[in-house]
Amino acid sequence: MKRNLRGFTLIELLIVVAIIGIIVSIAVLNLLSAVERAKQKKTMGDMRTFGTALESYNTDFNRYPAAAASIPGTPSTPVTSTTARAGLEPTYARKLPLNDGWGSFLLYSAYNGNSEYVILSGARNGVAEGLIGGGGATTNFNNDIIFTNGQFVQYPEGAQN
Repeated sequence: MKRNLRGFTLIELLIVVAIIGIIVSIAVLNLLSAVERAKQKKTMGDMRTFGTALESYNTDFNRYPAAAASIPGTPSTPVTSTTARAGLEPTYARKLPLNDGWGSFLLYSAYNGNSEYVILSGARNGVAEGLIGGGGATTNFNNDIIFTNGQFVQYPEGAQN
């Protein structure tokens, strides 16, 4: 008696489904991380745009635009970037970015008699915490991104958590 074997056994199908599930879970985790990194890069680009507009303004007026409620000498009290827009748009930037990649406001403050400035993003958690461990490279999506006086003093680098 000749038996014609066609199809897969239940065990073979379960193994294939398990392998596909593992591959999909790895791909989804990498995709979510890539989306967060893209938000960081967008935020950093927007902060550079804002900073370039501020530097151009400073070239013309020898000071940065005042930020409402800014306390001189303390960059730790930033306010929403809408306070700086009036003096910068459309002369120095066609349209200033108001939000970071996560949808929270970019924060701006001028200090030391409007001779210095800081732009801050609260990052993924949207909470402005300031410098973490003295600034520099960070490895957490929740750590703030800080741009001051033309350079990043706290920025994402490497693998992020």
